[in-house]
Amino acid sequence: MMLKPYRLGALLLTLLVLPVMPSVPALAAPAAVAGKGHTAAQISDFLSGFYGDHGPSAQDRETRISQILKERQQVNEEVDVLLCSHEEPQEISIGPVTVAKTASVGWATVTTHWASGGTDTFTAYVRLDSNPIRLDDVICAG
Repeated sequence: MMLKPYRLGALLLTLLVLPVMPSVPALAAPAAVAGKGHTAAQISDFLSGFYGDHGPSAQDRETRISQILKERQQVNEEVDVLLCSHEEPQEISIGPVTVAKTASVGWATVTTHWASGGTDTFTAYVRLDSNPIRLDDVICAG
């Protein structure tokens, strides 16, 4: 068996390791991007202003929601997809915001209060990289 000089072994090791190295920055990139975007406080302020006490204004419905929600509303004309209801609530409250930086999304539970004394909840989602900030999706509780 012939031993290879140290330099040749180091060269071979470098060649074997180099193809792996470019993947390391690729794994680190989402973490760097995830550090940017809206904070929980910004999302909370947005949702509070967007929903107000009785629901979003006509202007907010036009300019502060995703295209997906606009299309969903066109298909479901009998239900307000932004409020998950057929009526206007008496009051709306926004719960604590959760931010998942790795998923680039933040969300909060929105509670609608009705004249009957009942409440309903749904989840409102905001993309962390939306510019300007806008409502990306709404998932009704039931």
